[in-house]
Amino acid sequence: MIEATGNIWAHLGDSIICITTNGHLTKKGEAVLGRGCARQAMERFPDLPARLGALLSEGGNHVHAIGDGLVSFPVEESPWANPDLRLIRRSAEELRMLADREGWTRIIVPRPGCGGGGLEWQDVRPLLADILDDRFTVIAIP
Repeated sequence: MIEATGNIWAHLGDSIICITTNGHLTKKGEAVLGRGCARQAMERFPDLPARLGALLSEGGNHVHAIGDGLVSFPVEESPWANPDLRLIRRSAEELRMLADREGWTRIIVPRPGCGGGGLEWQDVRPLLADILDDRFTVIAIP
């Protein structure tokens, strides 16, 4: 796992971009992308809530390839829940398996649960270090 600082969106088009998400759906069946990189992704891809909502409805709160080079990375069950360290670890494992299956070589991951979620990187990093290899860059906002 490589650690860096920068703008996650600077890598769009040359890397797979993970967006931290939750598993909550609106009454319309759309994913709730309320803050952080998920909100930024929604601003870039207005149909993202519907696309991710369909994937969540069908496959549950798991890592999903959404299209446009985006992948969901669940960190919490709902927008009102605190990030869950067990869910973050499971998401890292699922992301690694998906990357292996798809042959991805460059994946950008925000520090999961550490922005708006309030977790400390020092608590999250050990959960990821033995799962994510050098194909994965975990990026922090400067």
